[in-house]
Amino acid sequence: MIYESRTYRCVPGRMPALLKRFETITLKMFEKHGIRQAGFFTTLIGASNQELTYLLAWESLAERDQKWTAFASDPEWLAAKARTEEDGQIVDNITNQLLVPTAFSAMK
Repeated sequence: MIYESRTYRCVPGRMPALLKRFETITLKMFEKHGIRQAGFFTTLIGASNQELTYLLAWESLAERDQKWTAFASDPEWLAAKARTEEDGQIVDNITNQLLVPTAFSAMK
């Protein structure tokens, strides 16, 4: 199993818009494309409380490439993303890491 950690840093004041988009649009699109989430988190204490971090679970890099590409190019997703950004950009930047569990990890 491979886990992808993605952190979205919002434009100041746009966290509610990002959370709403994930809750009402993005998760449905993930489901449509077979993308499995392992958890979503906001930052309570840290460098910025304008961050959303989430984990995705992948069986392989090939699965990630196929499903992420299909999601990112889906016309329904692109239209919904554009609609949610009519009032301005939501995300300032995105960082991600692909992680492999250790032998002693609770998540395998």
